[in-house]
Amino acid sequence: MRIAFYTTKPYDRFWFEPLGEDYGIDIHFLDASCDEETIVLAKDHDAICIFVNDYINESMIEKLSEYKIKGILLRSAGFNHVDIQAAAKHQIPVLRVPSYSPAAVAEHGLALLMSVNRYTHRAYNRTRDFNMSINGLMGTNLHHKTAGIIGTGKIGQAMIRMLKGFEMRILAYDLFPNSDLDVEYVSLDELYKKSDVISLHCPLTKETKYIIDEDAIGKMKKGVYLINTSRGALIDTNALVEGLLKEKFGGVGLDVYEEEEGLFFEDKSNEIMKDEVLARLMTFPNVLITSHMGFFTEEAMQAITIETLENAYALKNGGELENAVTIKS
Repeated sequence: MRIAFYTTKPYDRFWFEPLGEDYGIDIHFLDASCDEETIVLAKDHDAICIFVNDYINESMIEKLSEYKIKGILLRSAGFNHVDIQAAAKHQIPVLRVPSYSPAAVAEHGLALLMSVNRYTHRAYNRTRDFNMSINGLMGTNLHHKTAGIIGTGKIGQAMIRMLKGFEMRILAYDLFPNSDLDVEYVSLDELYKKSDVISLHCPLTKETKYIIDEDAIGKMKKGVYLINTSRGALIDTNALVEGLLKEKFGGVGLDVYEEEEGLFFEDKSNEIMKDEVLARLMTFPNVLITSHMGFFTEEAMQAITIETLENAYALKNGGELENAVTIKS
């Protein structure tokens, strides 16, 4: 099986190249991202493997069908960047990595919360200049506060376990509540109103897009902490900026951004930042942004590599496609 591997980063080669040989899979590493102009590079391959910031729309699916592509391999749990309906129509399975390391993402979310709360990032910059003043760096205790968790899948559950270590009260919201969890499921309105910390762990769907909008922010406590390690478009960024200007938030930690395509994972340090909204976000002292790195641990990368190659191996040998994305009726 020959795979067109889009948006290759150095760490992808490190993990995928040796293991690909073990699985008997020929990986053609491409630096190009997957889009309408580069989809032609998939020709003469059996499958393609795309990154979270690539995308595949209906017209691209039609091209893949013409090229007789047998499957689309995702290196992510989320699949909102692929037209699943079009793929099903052309009988091209989409195989994801549903659970590579929930702990990795949850730990990063907790790191964002603790850093933006205690201004660790600002303190680091100060002390490097031998500025030992702590003025303006006062945080708040997380102990016994109330955390609102939106999305109680594996990553959300990992975050819940960690926050319980602070003896926090946990409120939760999920379209499909888990009765086995020791949490208090509430409506979104109640979660917004009562939470001192809100952390997002749900997939991006039509129902969850802009789940944090102007109306939701208006219902939140003054001084609330907002953490997003899931998908950028869960938050209406313009509404977030307005909320920050109104001093609604104690702090905001973002590992994702709704317009991150072409920015995150790239070095833009020698360029003028043309995204005015992102540039504005960077000016707030109580905002900490990282570049979609919540997954980035050795354990998670190994799990992503193995699961992706297992998906490819099943596709190659006609095995059961356990991780195929299905359309819910």
